Amino acid sequence: MSSGKNITVGVVGAAGYTAGELIRILMHHPNVVIKFLHSQSQQGVQVSRVHKDLLGELDQVFTTDLDNVDVLFLCRGHGASRAFLAESKIPTSTKIIDLSQDFRIMVDGNDFVYGLPEAYCKKIKSASKVANPGCFATCIQLALLPLAASNLLVNPVHINAITGSTGAGQSLSDTSHFSWRNNNVSIYKPFQHQHLSEIMQTLNHLQIDRLSEINFLPMRGNFTRGIFASAYMDSHLSEVEANEIFRDYYAASPFVKMTKENPDLKQVVGTNKAIIQVQKIEGKLLVLSMIDNLIKGASGQAVQNMNLMFGFEETEGLKLKSIGF
Repeated sequence: MSSGKNITVGVVGAAGYTAGELIRILMHHPNVVIKFLHSQSQQGVQVSRVHKDLLGELDQVFTTDLDNVDVLFLCRGHGASRAFLAESKIPTSTKIIDLSQDFRIMVDGNDFVYGLPEAYCKKIKSASKVANPGCFATCIQLALLPLAASNLLVNPVHINAITGSTGAGQSLSDTSHFSWRNNNVSIYKPFQHQHLSEIMQTLNHLQIDRLSEINFLPMRGNFTRGIFASAYMDSHLSEVEANEIFRDYYAASPFVKMTKENPDLKQVVGTNKAIIQVQKIEGKLLVLSMIDNLIKGASGQAVQNMNLMFGFEETEGLKLKSIGF
């Protein structure tokens, strides 16, 4: 059952992929009224002409007008959120959830809370501004949080993670065209991906001792959505001990699901779930982690944060199942 009064919502940068997923989720949230959908590039255009999955579901048009709302989601490109807030008059009573990378690094003068519920749930509940984590960062952190919290990331960690084409956003580039992406796999930004900073920030917050080296190889996959990450490291833990640490850490996390079976990406696509498997193989601990990059890695996690900020059930509007076929 839903609890609490309805809240009003506005979405800025409402024409992109993450905004499309956000609108789809918010439409079916029992406590949400979508007040406006802001887009400079699509002003006056029917929302369902851009987000075609909403045909017959939503009659709103994109606007460039801003109105007072309880919560404002920022879905603009990286760098644009900071500029938008600087030039716009947003009431102090409006809560803000930013889906860009503009406020993810906690430095002096940044009053946003990092929005990874599995690490910062209490802070998010009392926050007025939340910086939603990156998609790779979410998937990888979920693979490592329990080990950092137990002060066990003492050996170098090696991570290989592959993401779908929607992770590159809606704007076209050489590597996002179908003719290039189809039947193709490539590596990019090896050891230098921008999400490493936020990953290290959280892990350093949790681990008491000096954090071990994190080596990350990101890859582009020839599929549309989802992230599959494999992390491994030398470890003295047994498989039983490691799984117990993970299960204890995620006992109160409704979207993190542990499995003993070999998982696959289709189990999470279309959902806000993260599926994790932990194995011990010849002295190495192997952690598999997978999420939908547009939902748990972006819009679904943003709604999860909204639920926490307004005192709703954490899973409200997010009880989604995968397609599976």
